[in-house]
Amino acid sequence: MRKLVPLVVDALLVILFCVIGRRSHDEAVLAGLLKTVWPFAIGLAIGWVAAVIVASRIFGAQELAARFDGTALWPTGVLVWLGTLCGGMLARVIGGQGTAFSFIVVATCVLALFLLGWRAAIKAIN
Repeated sequence: MRKLVPLVVDALLVILFCVIGRRSHDEAVLAGLLKTVWPFAIGLAIGWVAAVIVASRIFGAQELAARFDGTALWPTGVLVWLGTLCGGMLARVIGGQGTAFSFIVVATCVLALFLLGWRAAIKAIN
């Protein structure tokens, strides 16, 4: 169960990112939240799958459950961030949603702050 906490934290931060975005554009938060969240949720899943695959290559399938660290900044955090960002943008394009350059820049920075920031804070505390 403890191994799922980083995934839950990431999911909540992705939802927060979408809530902040909707609020900043004066859009109904609850009414359209699912429309905004689903592309980034798919991207988050892609990032987590990539992180687990890389970890299985590093540790081997036998030791994966014991040694995988969802709080690690590298490679887990970076893969989760890039998967969320790139997968989310690709899903937005496929879904007919906007991907203006300014949005990509903002999403890159905010998702990095959210998805990498808490991991860096954990590392700094420990």
